[in-house]
Amino acid sequence: MQRQSMLALMFCATLATGLSATAQAQISGDAVIIGVLNDRSSVFADVTGEGSSIAARLAVEDYGGKVLGKRIEVVSADHQNKPDIVGSVAGRWMDVDGVDAILDGGSSAAGLLIQKMAQDRGKIAILSGPATSDLTGKACSPTGFHWTYDTYALGSGTARALTAQGADTWFFLTSDYAFGHALERDATRFITESGGKVVGGVRHPLNNPDFSSFLLQAQGSKAKIIGLANSGDDALNAVKQAAEFGIVQGGQRLGGLLLLINQIHGLGLKAAQGVIVSEAFYWDQSDQTRAFTARFEAQARKKPNMLQAGVYSATMHFLKAVEKSGTDDGVKVAEAMRALPVNDFMSQNITVRADGRVMRNMYLFEVKSPADSKAPWDYYKQIGVIPGDKAFRPAAESECPLLKKS
Repeated sequence: MQRQSMLALMFCATLATGLSATAQAQISGDAVIIGVLNDRSSVFADVTGEGSSIAARLAVEDYGGKVLGKRIEVVSADHQNKPDIVGSVAGRWMDVDGVDAILDGGSSAAGLLIQKMAQDRGKIAILSGPATSDLTGKACSPTGFHWTYDTYALGSGTARALTAQGADTWFFLTSDYAFGHALERDATRFITESGGKVVGGVRHPLNNPDFSSFLLQAQGSKAKIIGLANSGDDALNAVKQAAEFGIVQGGQRLGGLLLLINQIHGLGLKAAQGVIVSEAFYWDQSDQTRAFTARFEAQARKKPNMLQAGVYSATMHFLKAVEKSGTDDGVKVAEAMRALPVNDFMSQNITVRADGRVMRNMYLFEVKSPADSKAPWDYYKQIGVIPGDKAFRPAAESECPLLKKS
């Protein structure tokens, strides 16, 4: 499945590259256009979807609606986690519609394709939803940015913390595509470095409705932790079905390597209490995060997660870079994005590394018990901070040539 997916991505990138020669002549003369491309109808719709577009529009509103005398537009589309749709929409946006930057991305496979297509055209790609650390590794781009988190940070946070607590044997339930593979790989590193061992694992298809056979294998492994190297509805379904099997009652624990607050809300605190998660943002961290959340919730009817907050941050930083560089030329804007510190409600003087990695702090949270929660969405207790230089892959270990030149 992975080989077929990658071949599809390569085909779409090659097809779309043939259109790139016309792109520069068709940049809109009276607008700077931001495209939010993600999943709006499948497994990641709840954690990215329209919420990411709302976040981008709030940033544009806060910026004043114009930059360099041009109006700022936000367009959006649903790629349905299908490579052909990703390639078609991204190519049309950049080659015909004059989109200057594509944000969010949704899945890792989509993010890798978007970043490659944007690089070929000298356009900006700022990925918040995709997790694979390859975006700033072997697939890095001079016009690409990985904004919010990655699989390396999730592994260095959740997997390391749980293993240090004595959960030293793991069995993985892994989503069978780029994100899941990268998350399992990166988490395994920190498990073994912390003295733990991976005793087995199984891979499941994306948007999988039935985890019964996979959970039986995990249960039979006797691993102390069943690591969920998946996200979105897949993670939610796995946790719900694990409860039906009585896995936690039987003495095993679930390690949700990418459980966002949306999934915690869907599970309820009775099922999720005690779970440790790594996130770059929590709505109740400060007066600034609460103020953003109130505006977001008025439109989305739910709290924002770190991916959606990251889209706001990315939009605002992109617009500042356009202003600083005096142009919407992607290569020059990318240079300004790396030169400027990132400052907003979730980022305080954060640097952007040469590979496009935003070196933000990650936070460890423990999910509260029902008795400890005082209000709706009052779900997290912060138990640790991982500084950016510890959370993300060191430059010396990177495969990105941009770092080796810097």
